[in-house]
Amino acid sequence: MKEKVLNNKKNGMLMLFLFIALYAAAVVLCVFGAIMVDHEGNPLLLVVSIIWLSAGWLPFLGLKVLKPQEALVLTLFGKYVGTIKDSGFYYVNPFCTAVNPAAKTKLNQSGDVDSGAKKSIFQISSGTSVDVTEMTNKKISLKIMTLNNNRQKINDCLGNPIEIGIAVMWRVVDTAKAVFNVDNYKEYLSLQCDSALRNIVRIYPYDVAPNVDTTGDGVADEGSLRGSSEIVAARIRDEIQQKVKEAGLEIIEARITYLAYAPEIAAVMLQRQQASAIIDARKMIVDGAVGMVEMALERLNENDVVTLDEERKAAMVSNLLVVLCGNHDAQPVVNSGSLY
Repeated sequence: MKEKVLNNKKNGMLMLFLFIALYAAAVVLCVFGAIMVDHEGNPLLLVVSIIWLSAGWLPFLGLKVLKPQEALVLTLFGKYVGTIKDSGFYYVNPFCTAVNPAAKTKLNQSGDVDSGAKKSIFQISSGTSVDVTEMTNKKISLKIMTLNNNRQKINDCLGNPIEIGIAVMWRVVDTAKAVFNVDNYKEYLSLQCDSALRNIVRIYPYDVAPNVDTTGDGVADEGSLRGSSEIVAARIRDEIQQKVKEAGLEIIEARITYLAYAPEIAAVMLQRQQASAIIDARKMIVDGAVGMVEMALERLNENDVVTLDEERKAAMVSNLLVVLCGNHDAQPVVNSGSLY
């Protein structure tokens, strides 16, 4: 289905004035025809004016008003006529029908969420509950929309369950494909976002892991969901765009909005991260302590402060390492005797 844009229909104001003038003329002719009938004249004018007054409202159905970044897909007796996109006051065939199968679909996205129950003027004035039927808006928004799908629980490439959520910025670029190629383009987009998210997330580990290939070149790399969020988001966007191209949608950007381990393993993974942090800290402390001991021994030998044999050096190194690597403050013991 190829989109056909109608640009030659911006004559709504002219047609509005014409129909109003015809209604006024019909009222005058109705009065004049009634007078002629009373005087045994020809009732043709009266019949024509009555017919127009009875059916003259039909042409008003062809008046369409569009605001910026809105579109209207029109069909005539089941045949696609065209799409009007530019803002303005249009007049089309009054028997044309606007089509938007996703008009009643409410997703968790900007511009498409009902903030609460709407009240009519009768409810506001009287305080009573009155059901007022609202016409469904058949216009298609061409604005940039933000789809914020619910968080999903997915296993990463190592089998660890994680929870992840994404926000997708999208818009309609081909109204004919969006309306006729898929049943409901909003639901279609939401499902394709879920599918693409699962396909990409299962390639990456949550954190950097050895011997994991995330690019498909056969070489292990350091890609991860936590450390390569920009790359992961770009791959998710490309995956979604490939799936929704035939629906006339454009994916502008995709972003990861939430990323965490699933609750059932979050505590264990936290302990693992804490243990890794403690090991790294201890390693740094030991490296620093060994360097300080070496420096102390060198300075003592250079200045001939004291002469130490190998056994005394070993005792001194042991004491310094205990002091420097201990978790608590040192409690010195003064030895007034000999070491031997």
